[in-house]
Amino acid sequence: METDIHILEERIGYVFKNTALIGEALSHSSYANEKKKQCSSNERLEFLGDSVLSVVVSQHLFERFPELPEGELTRIRAALVCERSLHRFARQIGLGEFLRLGKGEEHTGGRERPSILADAFEAVIAAIYLDGGLEPARRHILRFIPDTLPQDRAILFGDYKTALQEVVQKNPEERVEYLLISESGPDHNKTFEVDVCLNSNVIGRGTGKSKKEAEQMAACEALKLMGYET
Repeated sequence: METDIHILEERIGYVFKNTALIGEALSHSSYANEKKKQCSSNERLEFLGDSVLSVVVSQHLFERFPELPEGELTRIRAALVCERSLHRFARQIGLGEFLRLGKGEEHTGGRERPSILADAFEAVIAAIYLDGGLEPARRHILRFIPDTLPQDRAILFGDYKTALQEVVQKNPEERVEYLLISESGPDHNKTFEVDVCLNSNVIGRGTGKSKKEAEQMAACEALKLMGYET
């Protein structure tokens, strides 16, 4: 675990003085339940991390976009701190590799489960905050928060299918179709692979734990191919 912590510290750009905090942040309730009194889960840290995340993102948006009204700021903040976004941020640093999971979660794909990764991402924020204060936590969070907003807000909100459809609709003769290519794994932990086609030409491929997620990932890849920031 010690070596793993060093690797994670390199990825997040922060070295812990109290490594017990990051150990707790990485401990899912299923692991803590198996260890009984030997270990605490990351649920309390998740609670604190959620608040720190909200404050940092709120201040960033308030200062960075003075022209936006309260309602728009609220919508953007909600998109940036929702489970889908936090799952994406967690995957960017490979957080799933470091999680401590119980045997059941380990065997049913817990390392890739969006809710578990999102919760752990918030717990890591809290661990940084408690270990080093608000500024290190702020620096960590803002690595994932854009300084500019895409013209197509559907991209910001993670709705890549809608964003792609809006791009394609500029040319009425174009047609987008999603095709399921494969599905693998047991019923409780399937992986789906989907192609997105523009007029029968494949322009993106995505994988996910549901067909919906795979379609979103395929649309995301297609948008990148078209030069859009996602």
